[in-house]
Amino acid sequence: MNTIKSLFFALVAILVALTTSCNGNAAKQTSDAAVAGETPVVLTIDEVLANADSLNGKKIVVEGVCTHICQHGGKKIFLMGSDDHISLRCEANEAIGQFNPDAVNNVVQVSGVLAEERIDEAYLVAWEEQLNAETDEKHGENTTAGCATEKKNRGEEVESNTPAKRIAGFRERIAARAAQEGKNYLSFYHLNADQYEVK
Repeated sequence: MNTIKSLFFALVAILVALTTSCNGNAAKQTSDAAVAGETPVVLTIDEVLANADSLNGKKIVVEGVCTHICQHGGKKIFLMGSDDHISLRCEANEAIGQFNPDAVNNVVQVSGVLAEERIDEAYLVAWEEQLNAETDEKHGENTTAGCATEKKNRGEEVESNTPAKRIAGFRERIAARAAQEGKNYLSFYHLNADQYEVK
């Protein structure tokens, strides 16, 4: 019985190693192709997020189902990964202008540069000061609550409908990450899109 368990755990370890290796290879292939001027590998949302640190600042091509387009200007879409809790925000550049509403519920391929946004204590303090000065930037109709899709993308409680609750939630998550990883910030990634195609 112990031999069977040992074999099972060894097999699981090999599968995990292969999966990690495959994701790393996809990121390396995309990066290498971009440097060589070749057509880069089309990555899934899961592959991008699994390799976000190494892809940050690099031009990539991603593909996923568009689940949402922000109604406030149509400049942001969200592409879903392997489930609806995994998504990547894509922001249109000036050349794109705004995304076509027909993208929603369709597979969309987007190229652009992956960018990191960090939320740390300084970010949260500035947000609080902005709220106190009543200059909170408007997004959609519910200006202080934030876009539900954006909150879901950042792992926030969708029901957190006040900025104070959102800020407190970020502080808790930053403290947990600092305790576990020694990093006093949260990283969120998005794609600064320069081209897209609805498949």
